[in-house]
Amino acid sequence: MSLDPDIARFLSTLPPPAVVAGLTLQEIRAISEEALPPLQGPLEDVAQVRPFNVTGHDGHAIAVRAYWPAGHQPGQARPGLLFAHGGGWFQCSLAVYDRPCRALANATGCVVLAVDYRLAPEHRFPIPLEDVYAALCWSHAEAAALDIDPTRLMVGGDSAGGNLAAAVALLARDRHGPPIHHQLLLYPALDTAIDTDSHRQFGEGYYLSTALMQRCWDAYLGGGLAHADGLAVPARAPDLRGLPPATVLVCEYDPLRDEGEQYASRLEQAGVAVQCERLPGMVHACLHLLGTAPASRALLVRSATLLAAAI
Repeated sequence: MSLDPDIARFLSTLPPPAVVAGLTLQEIRAISEEALPPLQGPLEDVAQVRPFNVTGHDGHAIAVRAYWPAGHQPGQARPGLLFAHGGGWFQCSLAVYDRPCRALANATGCVVLAVDYRLAPEHRFPIPLEDVYAALCWSHAEAAALDIDPTRLMVGGDSAGGNLAAAVALLARDRHGPPIHHQLLLYPALDTAIDTDSHRQFGEGYYLSTALMQRCWDAYLGGGLAHADGLAVPARAPDLRGLPPATVLVCEYDPLRDEGEQYASRLEQAGVAVQCERLPGMVHACLHLLGTAPASRALLVRSATLLAAAI
């Protein structure tokens, strides 16, 4: 399919790659805080939004924001979705993801628990992952109070958050941690190799660039890029057996498309039930384009449909 015309118009308004390359990570971080919310569409009403604090492995207080979908009644046990936001591990926040998390809760009927993990490069791997794992343990322990069915607690995330969701599933398996019912991986960043056909085809001019993705990995892993293990780079995980079933949604015009599909194939080969779909006409980070390109809502529709089937 051709590139969605609304997305094509949006891409034409973006600064040239040379301008972005000249910005520091901190400058990009500040720009995203202001630029992303206006693209996301209207603020959806949900039943309730509540803030919580979770104690991390090192005593750090991790903010978690919980969203109960519209129509929820207290005491009604629902599936829970612990959600790690995207942003290349170095940008975005609970504020930037407020609209997407509301939309995700309403579309899926899940209680969405958004994790404010610490950001790179100030806090490199494994700190963001450990923050998400601490939030997973808390979510399971507090499931009853959160109106979550602990047997239907899932993990999910988009882009770098998809990396963290995949990695926390690996970590929970290896640590014999809380049981995870399902993984929702939205255009996940899973491989540092950056040598796929999709990187060669869409590595410039389609929102996320290969050059920026390399900077994201550098920020997250620092000097450990060449020696990163499967928790940092899930595509390198030697054994995917025993992981929870997965839904993997990738975008047709995304440099990360192929690594998401390859990871889904590896999961299937390891005996993990997986549903993988390619969203036609979409680019990376389309979760932020719900108000700019109506066709981006396919991401929510397919997430909801596939999660409902999995649940």
